[in-house]
Amino acid sequence: MLLDDLNVVIKVSEFRNITAAATHLNMRTATASAAVKRVEQALGAELFVRTTRSLRLSSAGERFLPTCQEAMSMLANAKQNLKGDTGVIEGELRLGLSSDLGRNVIAPWLDDFMDLHDKITVKLNLSDSNIDFYRDPVDLALRYGTPTDANVYGFKICDVPSLLVASPSYISSHGAPEKFEDLQAHNGLFYQLHDKVYNEWEFLHKGTPLKIKMRGNRTANDGEIVKRWAVAGKGVAVKSGLDACDDILKGRLVTLLPEYQPKPKQLWLICPSRQSITPAVRLFRDMLKERCAECLAQLKEAGVVVESKN
Repeated sequence: MLLDDLNVVIKVSEFRNITAAATHLNMRTATASAAVKRVEQALGAELFVRTTRSLRLSSAGERFLPTCQEAMSMLANAKQNLKGDTGVIEGELRLGLSSDLGRNVIAPWLDDFMDLHDKITVKLNLSDSNIDFYRDPVDLALRYGTPTDANVYGFKICDVPSLLVASPSYISSHGAPEKFEDLQAHNGLFYQLHDKVYNEWEFLHKGTPLKIKMRGNRTANDGEIVKRWAVAGKGVAVKSGLDACDDILKGRLVTLLPEYQPKPKQLWLICPSRQSITPAVRLFRDMLKERCAECLAQLKEAGVVVESKN
């Protein structure tokens, strides 16, 4: 029984779909189907109940797969332990990232990370759309917001403040809002996901939640474009403290109405299964926690009021 065939069976059990598992593993559906049949023939039992519209574990599969997954995980850990004396960790990170965070924050951090761990390879998938592990060629994703899918596994990286920002040139031309109500006189720069435009901004003021419906002439489904507009002096925007950190520290953006804090977010590293949590993923997670904490500490030292909870 080949280990590669067992890996295919494990992926099919996770996705409940041979085609989705094959896509995830970068192989033809026929190749994945043949691997499943070889394992079933070696075991003398069918692991899946197949219909024209669905695939689920058989009673034999329910007994076999947990033990198989545990054994494969133990084997992976054993292989990694052999490299323990040299400190070498290898593997591929197929990572989904949002546009602004990915290009301007994580990509430079990854350069340093890969210099330290040159046996790790990376494939990035940059998109502001929600990651679908069954469709997209990724094994893990870094996303704002607490995971709501009970079928995914994740690590909370940090709490991230959201900040109301504009460029010095915009403020010079239009003035800075002095009161919360003044915001409505300013041009909002909006992010859009699918059909929803995020033009209703939520704030906290002394523990009291507030909302304001903004007007603006620019909307994009790419977070980086929204920030570029803000830096170019086209209006005011609400951005993640991580996304805007470098621009704030270098004076390209300034924060507005510090007593009114936009609704904060959480940053999570998520993956579809425990088997996806490899030593390389754990190293990447630890690097993210360290670098995010450093970034938020720099914002605090610069006078931007944030509270970081790791």
